[in-house]
Amino acid sequence: MFATATPAAQAAEPPALTTQAAYLASHLRTNPIYVTDQLPREIPHSQAPAFAKLAKRTGVPTYVLVLPEQDLGGKGLLGAVHDRLGRDGLYVLVDTLGVTDAVAYGVRAPADDAATVSLYELPYDAGPLRSFERFVDVVAQGGAKAAERAEAAREKYGEGDAEPGRMYIDPTDRDNQSFLTGVLLTGVPLLILLLITYVRRWRHILLKVTGQAKPDRRRAPEWLASVLALLTVAVIVVAAPLTFDQTTSSAAVPPTAADLSSRVERVAAGLEQDPVYVDPESPRVLDSRQLSQLHERIRKFARSDGGGPVYVLLVPQLSVDESGGDPKAFADAVHAELGKDGQDGQDGQDGQDGNGRKDGLFVVADTLRGDIDVLNHGLRLESSRLYFDLPESIGFGDDKAREADDHLLGERLDDLMTFLDKSPRTNEPSTTSDQDTKAKPIEDNALPPLFSGDFWPGLLVGGLGALLNLGLVAGVLAIVGSVLRRRHPVSPASESAYFQAPSDPSMSYLRTTGYDELGALSEEFLAADEENPDGLTDRVRAWDCFDAAMLLVDGDRDRLTETNDADDGDDADGTGVDPGTLVTVIVLARAGRAALRGEAYDLCCGLNPLHGPAVTRHPVRVSAEDRLRRRLPVCDVCRATVIREPGAVHTLLMTLPAPPDPDDDGRDRVPYDVLESPLSAVIGGIPRLIDAVRELAGVE
Repeated sequence: MFATATPAAQAAEPPALTTQAAYLASHLRTNPIYVTDQLPREIPHSQAPAFAKLAKRTGVPTYVLVLPEQDLGGKGLLGAVHDRLGRDGLYVLVDTLGVTDAVAYGVRAPADDAATVSLYELPYDAGPLRSFERFVDVVAQGGAKAAERAEAAREKYGEGDAEPGRMYIDPTDRDNQSFLTGVLLTGVPLLILLLITYVRRWRHILLKVTGQAKPDRRRAPEWLASVLALLTVAVIVVAAPLTFDQTTSSAAVPPTAADLSSRVERVAAGLEQDPVYVDPESPRVLDSRQLSQLHERIRKFARSDGGGPVYVLLVPQLSVDESGGDPKAFADAVHAELGKDGQDGQDGQDGQDGNGRKDGLFVVADTLRGDIDVLNHGLRLESSRLYFDLPESIGFGDDKAREADDHLLGERLDDLMTFLDKSPRTNEPSTTSDQDTKAKPIEDNALPPLFSGDFWPGLLVGGLGALLNLGLVAGVLAIVGSVLRRRHPVSPASESAYFQAPSDPSMSYLRTTGYDELGALSEEFLAADEENPDGLTDRVRAWDCFDAAMLLVDGDRDRLTETNDADDGDDADGTGVDPGTLVTVIVLARAGRAALRGEAYDLCCGLNPLHGPAVTRHPVRVSAEDRLRRRLPVCDVCRATVIREPGAVHTLLMTLPAPPDPDDDGRDRVPYDVLESPLSAVIGGIPRLIDAVRELAGVE
């Protein structure tokens, strides 16, 4: 919508706008860009040239007002300023959030659509200058494109919770980025190094245990893990600053010293002429009658006993002004500036202190919120009472005052003067504070470096995280290894020193293996008598093993194949041979066959006797719950697991079908060494096992 001329009939302007509009129009007459000096922490006055440069891109005369937030309506203010300036053009109002209102008078410019686009398309932290830049760009596109863009913005962001993402991050976000970078920098490379090394060893052991190990000429070199870890470190160091490339936490430009002192100097200069300073940029809150009455009350107080000068500052207090919204700091700054221009005086004379500053009561009346603060500088009044015991109806106002546009400041300032007239005097002058109040410092919008702050704790957490993940992977691989070992049982009649065998053999497996092994021992024993009649010692050991095995089956090898008719062939009750006896027969048969080959051994693996000969004794933890260790003989493969995967050793312990028990605890299988069988003596060695069988059979 384009406004081509000032409307012929307008509603009467609110009186509050009259002085404000005239003041702003007088400035726009000399410079079309007016930037207030009241927002130095967000929009420094020194940014006026940047706004002027952007305004030239609209293609029409553009008048820009950068002011604090307006309570009485932006378009009304723009209309009043246009009427007093008497010039056609595009009038734009900007506050700390960006472009708030825009009206085109006598020119063709899509003011409303451009304002809509700048409102919806930009995030709330884009900043006033970037908002005005977006506004200018849309105006320059023309009416048709501006309307399309505004409609698209309304459809996308006008309803619901959708809104553009933030442009800036805060220091907390930077701390999170630094922490994440530290975690990745140590966690990922360390995890790569540990996992590759661990998985390679786990795979090697698993293949060896399952009998699938083969020479692999294409195996990756050992140093590959270290190279990958170093490359990962380099990638993270380079990529992190490129990904987290934010450098500032706000769109605000740091103010200059002149920006921070401009308003204080303006107010102090005004107080030199009039003890009541009314901010010309703000709507009027005192009418002529109230202003005259206030002047009269001030003069009366100055002539009273113990009284003195009263300076009333009708100025908005904002969180982004030079004092950070602190009226006490603002009053102290004005007091320090007042009388600085060479008006010399002596202590206690001419209303000045020893530094040439004018003493008096400084009353800060916030025209935006309506708060009133009183600060004493050098009068004989009790300063703490003025600052802390000011009646709430004066200092903050009642509900009626808070709802009024002028906050009833005229009536409340009159009540304040009455309160001052009645305030007790002191013998000596006092001040509200013993030292000048400093405004809160200007925040540095620069973000800390990425490699600082929480980056260092992140390094530690990354290392701990890598170890934790390694533990989880080790647990998973232990389960996988156990499953694979069960799925790849070995042939029962192997002649190698190490016998591959499942850790949870079934009854059918034990019967078949026992039958085959005992038969093989019988045949090899008879053949050995013919081939090697001098191998007496070996034949004695083989005979002892064969004799003990036959005692267990009552001299009938076929008993090994007997099953209980009531079972499925996999339980231990009935008349068939129990699982402990079956394992004992297998162990004795294999030991006898080894003796016939000249490979006699005394100890067999204590974790799984079916593995065959042991190579050493080693402390092992055979239970996942019990941390106590037992010193058991172990075979070569089990020893490797004990060393490299101590947490997985309990999965190697052979379990057998549980015998029937009236007090059955629900377990289907039990460790082999808890069964009442000669097999429990196997840990002591083959000779001890033979003796245990003979003792059971009553044979010496």
